[in-house]
Parts: sequence; structure tokens; C-alpha cells
Amino acid sequence: MVGGQDGNAAANTDSLSRRTLLKATAAASAFAAAGALGTNFAHAAGSEKIRIGLIGCGGRGTGAAKDSLSSNQNVELVAMGDMFPERIEACRKQLAELGDKLAVKDDHCFTGFDAYQKVLATDIDLVILATPPGFRPMHFEYAVDKGKNIFMEKPVAVDAPGVRQVLAAAEKAKQKNLKVGVGLQRHHSARYNDTIKRIQDGAIGDLVLLRVYWNDAGVWVRPRKPGQTEMEYQMRNWYYFCWLCGDHINEQHIHNLDVANWVKGAYPAKAQGQGGRQVRTGKENGEIYDHHFVEYTYPDGTVMLSQCRHQPDTWRSVSEHAHGTKGTADISGFRMTMRDGTEWRSRERGGDDYQVEHDHLFDAIRNNKPYNEAENGAKSTMTAILGRMCTYSGQEIKWDDAINSKIALRPDGYTFDSKPPTTPDAEGWYPIPMPGRTKTV
Repeated sequence: MVGGQDGNAAANTDSLSRRTLLKATAAASAFAAAGALGTNFAHAAGSEKIRIGLIGCGGRGTGAAKDSLSSNQNVELVAMGDMFPERIEACRKQLAELGDKLAVKDDHCFTGFDAYQKVLATDIDLVILATPPGFRPMHFEYAVDKGKNIFMEKPVAVDAPGVRQVLAAAEKAKQKNLKVGVGLQRHHSARYNDTIKRIQDGAIGDLVLLRVYWNDAGVWVRPRKPGQTEMEYQMRNWYYFCWLCGDHINEQHIHNLDVANWVKGAYPAKAQGQGGRQVRTGKENGEIYDHHFVEYTYPDGTVMLSQCRHQPDTWRSVSEHAHGTKGTADISGFRMTMRDGTEWRSRERGGDDYQVEHDHLFDAIRNNKPYNEAENGAKSTMTAILGRMCTYSGQEIKWDDAINSKIALRPDGYTFDSKPPTTPDAEGWYPIPMPGRTKTV
């Protein structure tokens, strides 16, 4: 499947010291514990290589694979899958600098809609899921059934049925003692952890308001080519179709929404909002909005104001902020300002968040530590989907109604000749969600 580009520009974080191979006694203990749980943990213990498979070889998948292979571990990439063969070749070229860690033979490169099944049929211990998020629930569930440790990119779904599918598979993963990482890398930042812990400990008093933003110019467009089926065109332009992307409130803004949920230690009880298309309104922009504004309310009444925008030449901000009775926090800036004028700034330092999240995952695999980020990944994804439901419909929607929605965005079939859930009219225009008319629950 096609991989995407992640526009997140989170600050560098404190790096976990790279772990060397386990001592023999620790390895034996981990192996025995895994055996008692009935899981296939042999290749994850001791000094044996961790064999990695990659599903989705676009920019995001290539980056995740590089981070995994760059960890100070005995690892190698042995299988790759993508919808398009040129993606695999481009990925292999970019990873060639890693030398022997790139150990993918030609007969372990798979293409097509069933490439994920072929990758997961190989002798791998960890799989990276980096296709467009519309495929994530299906791929995650299949990987869990196959007993693989998993790193999956965010968001993990595009609709409520997909979120429920991920949550169910996450429980199976826990039962199987599988380690699951999700690409919400801010959780692995020392400065984010330092700042959020202080907020939760009452440094700025009782929280009264949260503000989160992902405002930027937007992303790429890939022109339609002669001979493409509608399915192929949408696959190559997956960002502009909800069944593949979930709109940019889901695909990008999830990072900021997730931080707010983290600060609160909770998920919203309801939301309402508005959005639309003002600037990116061409046929090439598919069916998604270019701006969303959502007011979320948490169970205790705390409000989060959420903005995300894809409009060139406008104010840009990718950030999170908290307001309390004693002061304010620029969470993404890792600083606080109190009402008496005093200031605090985190002094934590470290490496690349994207690298650290993989280091933490491998540490959990090597040391057989409990590690499953799928539930939070699913519920923060649902937070973004809830916001989209509100902006598309113009309605105030409760969390329970949203997560139990039976409206699924997936197509009836997965071939290049299959009909996508949304198709253009005779002039090439896609139907746009209309508040007051569009049903989302």
C-alpha cells in the first residue's frame, strides 16, 4: 500500500540510552515468561535478530523502517509490501545506506492489495504498518492474528467501525503478549513528558481550557494519469478521500488532539464544530475540507478548542496550549508562565522522537515488558473522527453515539476495478459533505 508523508515537526526529545543485547540470565527469563504465555517470542529474546517486515513503502513507511533499523539492536528488514512496485524500489534505495540491515530479497517484495498477507506469511517478528490509515484496522487485526509484534502509524482508523476493530484486536494482542507501538511519538519525548507531568501535578492550577492547532498550507497532489482506474487514482491521492485518510483533522491533527487527551487523562464526552472548503477547492482536492474548528468537552466540563487548516499563506501553528487557574502552559514549547510573572522551561534534552519511540518498542520486545499503545491510539483517532463527524454534519455529537456509529467508509472490494465509496460526477467533481444534510452517526 502507498505510504504517506508525516508533516509533524515536533521538537527533539530526550533519547532512551540504546540498549545492548540482554545478559544471558535476563534473556532466559524473558524467553521463559513468553513461553508460559504461549506466544512466539523466541526471536525477540536474547541476541537473536529481530526480523522486520514493512507494509507501506511510501515516505512514512520508509522513515519508520529507517528508525527501526537505526536502533542499536540486532535487527534486519527482510520483507516489504506495497500497492505499487516503484514504491518498494524507491524505499530500498533510500534504505541501502543501512548496509546489511537491509536484507530484503526480491522474492520477499510483494505488491497488490494482498501484499500485507504475503509479508505477514514470512518469518518476521515485527511488522511496520504504514499504509494509508483506511487499511490499518484490517492489517492490524491480521498481524495480531499472526502473532507479530507491531509498530503502526497513526491514525489507526478512519471511521468508528474501524476504531472498534482496532480496540478488539488490541485486547487480543495483550492476551498474546504482543508488543504494539503507535506513531504518536510525542509520548516518547522527555520534554513533553516533563511538561505534561507538571501540568498534571497542578503547576498551573486547575485546568480551565485547552487549545490545539495544526494549521499549515496543505500537502501534495498527484495528477490523474491516462488509463488509471478511479481506485488507482484515489489510492495515489489517498490524502483527499475519507475512506483512505479520514480528512486532515484525522491524519495530522490527531497529534495535537492526542496531547490534549494525554494532559486530561481522558477522552472528550461530546463535541460540536464547523468547517468547510474555502481555498483548496479543486477537483484534485477530492472530498475533504480545508479547515475544521471543533469545541470538545471532557467529562469534567473542561473545554478543548481545536483548529486545523490547509490554506496557503495563512497563520501557521502546530502546537498545544493549556490554561489553568494559576497560569498558562505552552505545552509544545515546553514552558509555563504563571500569573505572578514567573516562568518555567523544561531543561530536558535528547534525541529524535521518531527514533526514541522505536528504541522504546525494541526495549520492550527484548526485555518482555508490557507494551501496548493501541488503545490510546484508537481513542485519540476516535477523538479526531468525532470532530470530523461534527464539522461534516453541523451537529453536536456525544462520544458514545459517535464510537457506536455503524457508518463504515470502506469499499465493497479491494481491486483496482473496485468502486471506491465516493466517486466523481460526469464533470469530475466529488460530493462534498454539507452541514445540516450529511449524516455521520
